Amino acid sequence: MADVQNLSDTAQESLWVMITGASVMVKFVLIILLAFSVLSWAIIIYKYRILRKMEKESVSFLEFFWHKKQFAPIFEASGDYQYTPLARLFAAGYKELLLARAQKRENIPFGVGEIDSIQRVLKKAISTEISRMEKAVTFLATTGNTTPFIGLFGTVWGIMNSFRGIGLRGSASLAVVAPGISEALITTAMGLIAAIPAVVAYNHFVTRINRMAVEMENFAADFLNIVERELMKERK
Repeated sequence: MADVQNLSDTAQESLWVMITGASVMVKFVLIILLAFSVLSWAIIIYKYRILRKMEKESVSFLEFFWHKKQFAPIFEASGDYQYTPLARLFAAGYKELLLARAQKRENIPFGVGEIDSIQRVLKKAISTEISRMEKAVTFLATTGNTTPFIGLFGTVWGIMNSFRGIGLRGSASLAVVAPGISEALITTAMGLIAAIPAVVAYNHFVTRINRMAVEMENFAADFLNIVERELMKERK
C-alpha cells in the first residue's frame, strides 16, 4: 500500500515538473485551457442551481394558478415567484388582457385582434425567457468545440520543439524524445478535461431548457383558452 502511495506521489511530482518545465507557448495554452475549464464549471454549477430552482418553483406556481383560478390574486402573487418563467409569462399576458378590457370599456369593440395581441405578447415573453435561460449555456458549447483543438495546438507545438531538440542534439533516443512529447500531450489531456464536462452539461441543460419551453407553450395555450372563455361570457 505504501508503494502504491509512493508511486502516486512520484507521478504527481513528475506531472508538475513537466508543467513547470514546459515551454512558454505550452504554458500559455495550459493557462487558456484552465480558464475555459474554470469558467465552464462556474457556469455548470450556477445553471444547475438556477434551473433546479426554476423547475421547483414552476410546479409551485402551477399548483397555485389552478387552485386560485382568478387572475387578479394570481397577478398580485406572481411577483413572489422570482425564478419560474411561468409567473413572468402570466404577468405579461394578464397586463395585455387588462389593456384589452380597458379598450372595451372605452366602447372600442373587442374582437379577434385583441386575442391575437395577447398571443403575440405571450410568444414574445416565451422567446425572452428562453433567451434568458440559454444565457451563458452557449459558452459550454464553445468550450466543448474549441478546447480539444487548443489542446491539440499545444501538443503540436510541443512535438515541434521535441523534433527541434533532436536536430540540435543529433540524437533520437527515447531519453531525448520522451520528455518533450510527454510535456506536449499534457495540453491534449487538459483540452479533453475541459471539453468533456462542458459537452455533457450543455446537452443536459439544453434538454431541460427545451422541456421548460414546452411547459411555457402549454401554459400560454391554457391561459389563452381561459381568456377566450371569460371574454365570451362577458360578451353575452
